[in-house]
Amino acid sequence: MEYRTLGKTGLKVSALGLGGSSLGSHFRPVDEADAIRTVHLALDLGVNYIDTSPFYGLTRAETVLGKALLGIPRDRYYVGTKVGRYGDDEFDFSAARTKASVDESLKRLGLDYVDLIQVHDSEFRSYDQVIEETLPVLRDVCKVGKARFVGITGYPLKLFRTITARAEVDAFLTYCHYTLWNDLALGLVTELEGKNLGVINAAVLGLGLLTKHGPFQGHPASEALRDACAKALAYCESRGADLSALAIQYAVANKNFHTTLAGTADPEELRRNVSAAETPLDSGLLSEVQKILEPIRNQIWVYGRPENN
Repeated sequence: MEYRTLGKTGLKVSALGLGGSSLGSHFRPVDEADAIRTVHLALDLGVNYIDTSPFYGLTRAETVLGKALLGIPRDRYYVGTKVGRYGDDEFDFSAARTKASVDESLKRLGLDYVDLIQVHDSEFRSYDQVIEETLPVLRDVCKVGKARFVGITGYPLKLFRTITARAEVDAFLTYCHYTLWNDLALGLVTELEGKNLGVINAAVLGLGLLTKHGPFQGHPASEALRDACAKALAYCESRGADLSALAIQYAVANKNFHTTLAGTADPEELRRNVSAAETPLDSGLLSEVQKILEPIRNQIWVYGRPENN
């Protein structure tokens, strides 16, 4: 496994990280024992960064992860969790809720501290509140030793430009913006390069669009985007290739991203993901797939408040 420095945090994180949403049955039911085995296998295969949130599975993901990490030496892994989002339509970025959320997460995780505490999906509320209230609280959380570094996450790229212009953070997590059809995150990374921020790339499978499972019910992608991804999947299958593996290889190959998250609670899928991350990119297959996806290149959707996009 390759390791990269997460910006100014100095953390040496695995090029492939484990996204924790699946651990909490966020998209589909999973067996808890399988989820725990997945975490153990990830660590054994060299994956040392795990991302979670109280939102995933409505606290179940953190609880399951805490069980998986029980008894494992703390220097074998880094954990990032989040504050601010607690349900599909439940958001609270207030100082009081933020402080309480950190303590609740630490209790579920069975940890004294997390390595990265992040504001989750702040595009659903005022950026002013995040900048003036939430982030200062998270800095206080770091000062008392409950977290080491502070980050922000979300879908609209405007989020990162707006917040980093007015507040200091250590890392950011962008998702669905560096995939086989969308490379808009590269422009953002270039713009913020001078700040030496840790860069986390998530949802490189497009929240299911680039998998055999397909997108989850209610996925915001357009029909044109869904159809193009389905055509790319069919093409790869006709070649005896795995579209998901190609998507992971493509993302991990770009060193602008310090870690790329792939979420799973299936040990065998985790093994395939790690194998993909460690396999050289097939440039010929990539070229053919991107030709299929060209009609929907850089297509995005609106998420959160329209004015925040």
